[in-house]
Amino acid sequence: MRVEARGLTFEVRTGGPEAGEAVLLLHGFPQHGGEWDDVTPPLHAAGLRTYAPDQRGYSPGARPVEASAYRVPELVADVVALLDALGVEAVHVVGHDWGAVVAWALAAWHPQRVRTLTAVSVPHPAAYGYALANDPRQKVRSAYMALFRQSGKAEKVLLAFRAAALRKLLAGVGDASRVARYADPMREPGALTGALNWYRAMSSRDLAAVGPVTVPTTFVWSDRDAAIGRTAAEDCVRHVTGEYRFVELSGVTHWIPDEAPAPLVEAILARVHGHCGS
Repeated sequence: MRVEARGLTFEVRTGGPEAGEAVLLLHGFPQHGGEWDDVTPPLHAAGLRTYAPDQRGYSPGARPVEASAYRVPELVADVVALLDALGVEAVHVVGHDWGAVVAWALAAWHPQRVRTLTAVSVPHPAAYGYALANDPRQKVRSAYMALFRQSGKAEKVLLAFRAAALRKLLAGVGDASRVARYADPMREPGALTGALNWYRAMSSRDLAAVGPVTVPTTFVWSDRDAAIGRTAAEDCVRHVTGEYRFVELSGVTHWIPDEAPAPLVEAILARVHGHCGS
């Protein structure tokens, strides 16, 4: 379905019983709301209603040109406006990769709208910042961002030879058809730039503004994640004052919703059911 919010048009995948408790699923780079397609059926079977938007830069009708339009406060404001448009007062939030950053900020800045939080792969921004400052290996893991922030050059590198570099980046999601499912939309005019603008608008000021999270929270991390190391993952607990669980998946890469949907669903349902009725 298409949802109008803040003068933009977002593509939103919906499913599950209309009367079910709402779960908002926020995708990461360079994917879209379809990354949750293996996660949503068991959530629906558990009686939950899911909403998986293609976020700013990914929905063709929500693709501002200026990189500054992709700052974290703008991304969070989109989510709040989408919830308002959908008539959802409070929601269980699940976010992967950049979607996790938005989810952390939403929970910190608008806790009244978040019933529970399940963050996947990317920890609280303060934990990530701590790792960058104290773990040399995290600096190496994050070096790719320097390319992503270079307007024009990043697009040229990632899209050359039918997006060979982008397809290599996505190799962990599964077979060639699954890789193409994410890579092909990024080849459309303006699409990759919209997605990369999240990196270009990123600032230490915005990330530092994400304070402690008070809502019940689960952080799901995998030990073969090339982007986020153990230092950042294990520091996450210091930035959650609500009830907290850390779920570590062994032998799984960064692409948890695609590669390991079953244990992720288990973690989401444990978080949601642990909060229901409280």
